[in-house]
Amino acid sequence: MSILAVRPDERVQSVYFSENTISAELMDGRTITVPLLWYPKLLNASPDQRAAWTVCGGGYGIHWEEIDEDLSTAGMLRGAPASSFTKTHA
Repeated sequence: MSILAVRPDERVQSVYFSENTISAELMDGRTITVPLLWYPKLLNASPDQRAAWTVCGGGYGIHWEEIDEDLSTAGMLRGAPASSFTKTHA
């Protein structure tokens, strides 16, 4: 009997938004969902600006050129809000 080894792959496959959250689907099938409130630039961005994301950082990051925002899958997995959020909510 063979057992398939599951290999974590935290590279971004896709990104989508709900009214209150941002979700990143990873290459290994997991989905990270965090509050949009944690990322004020994204919270205040238009739907078109939010949709204009690109993968960066070798696949482990998400970049929004127009609003100058970058997120990493590692940070999202850790539950790390943007520094601008922590400064205003500390």
